Amino acid sequence: MKFVTRGNIGVDRVAVPWLIRKFVEPKAEFIFVPENQVFDVAKREGAITFDMHGKGDIDHKGNKCSFEGAVAKYGLTDPAVLEMARIVHATDIVPDRNTAPEAAGLMAIAQGFQLLYADDNDRLINQLPVYDALYAYCRAKLGK
Repeated sequence: MKFVTRGNIGVDRVAVPWLIRKFVEPKAEFIFVPENQVFDVAKREGAITFDMHGKGDIDHKGNKCSFEGAVAKYGLTDPAVLEMARIVHATDIVPDRNTAPEAAGLMAIAQGFQLLYADDNDRLINQLPVYDALYAYCRAKLGK
């Protein structure tokens, strides 16, 4: 499976690949390109688009972030994943930022990774363990 999105990845564009590799396809490939190239690359590569301002295959729908869209698309019901979705939503959807206390920390971490790594692939690879840790936190929070 191939997925493509716009470059300069942040919270939602890291959380979605984490979710897909963890629960859908461990060998999924992610391609980051300039925004104006996403749909051409998707067509050429047979890739699924995501987080494209409401125009992607997996995307913001209504007040939901792309991570929530991926959870729905793949029918995931793991309570810890649903708790993560609440946190990622609060981090990504600015008006809802105060709905999860973890959102401020996740945003700070994501911004730190943007400062550490200019390359999106490096940013993704190095940030995936943050989402492993967030998943473990959510499991423990829910008593799992």
